[in-house]
Amino acid sequence: MPPQRGGPHGQGRPCVITRRATFSASHRYWLPELSDDDNRARFGPCSLAPGHGHNYELIVAMGGPLDGDGMVLNLSEVKHAIRAEVTDQLNFRFLNEAWPDFDLSRPEGCLPTTEAVCRAIWIRLAPHLPLMGLRLYEQPDLWVDLLPPGPAVAPAQADLSTAQPVAPMEAFLSIRTHFAAAHRLARAELSQAENEAIYGKCARPHGHGHNYLLDVTVRGRIDPRTGMVCDLATLQRLVDDLVVEPFDHTFLNKDVEHFATTVPTAENIALHIADLLTGPIAAAGARLHKVRLQESPNNAAEVFAETPQLEMVPAALDLAVAG
Repeated sequence: MPPQRGGPHGQGRPCVITRRATFSASHRYWLPELSDDDNRARFGPCSLAPGHGHNYELIVAMGGPLDGDGMVLNLSEVKHAIRAEVTDQLNFRFLNEAWPDFDLSRPEGCLPTTEAVCRAIWIRLAPHLPLMGLRLYEQPDLWVDLLPPGPAVAPAQADLSTAQPVAPMEAFLSIRTHFAAAHRLARAELSQAENEAIYGKCARPHGHGHNYLLDVTVRGRIDPRTGMVCDLATLQRLVDDLVVEPFDHTFLNKDVEHFATTVPTAENIALHIADLLTGPIAAAGARLHKVRLQESPNNAAEVFAETPQLEMVPAALDLAVAG
């Protein structure tokens, strides 16, 4: 029988728990200091009155030691806090008018972007729950992560007793897209038999294809007025122009110059995408944090582009949506 750790019922052992909540709301991107033409040019269809709506999904990650009942927190109390502080106030509301944070007549007011809404939720939940992270989906291919201010720490290291309701000023913004492409895994200097010994069926001479799923995550400060980490339309255009269009419906080994001399494994494709995007995303005002390329339901590769920040992973939120 393994030795018991901690007190009875695991008391004192650290753990991260998550709670999911949903709400439906609408918003509009329109700044009063800009002309109608400038608002349309900057925000596109999102500037149209009376706004548009989304089915939002919120993941709340909380951490701390187990109590004598074997729980980090009483889930009924967690549910009540999220409902009282967030969903009851936002569900079926026009976000621009729901909270003072989005009152654009105030100098400190900002647009209710995904990033800004997530930050406002953090401010309201932090006094009530030991937050380890938040993830807010505006739609399945657009979401934002927030982590506690300062260096990320594991639940076992976090001093939850001193936590303050400070909103993170940086956010991780992710977009999802896809492309279809074929490839062959083989090294030119090896024989067919040697390549098959390494790559198996993937070395067959005529290649094979995948429907690749691509997630691009950028990190940056939330602009105090626009509520954005970076211009979303610009980010989506960069990914489309530099990755999706050049890669979609190609035979990577022959149609993408880089892979004429580099084996197009999922790892190498993800690395090349990170190389292509790092500079242009920096020029757009954000930092490329991560590229995740899913080759099939069973295989994926992730590249963290911020070398000094390799440990800065929204692990609690990734666990919440794994699989």
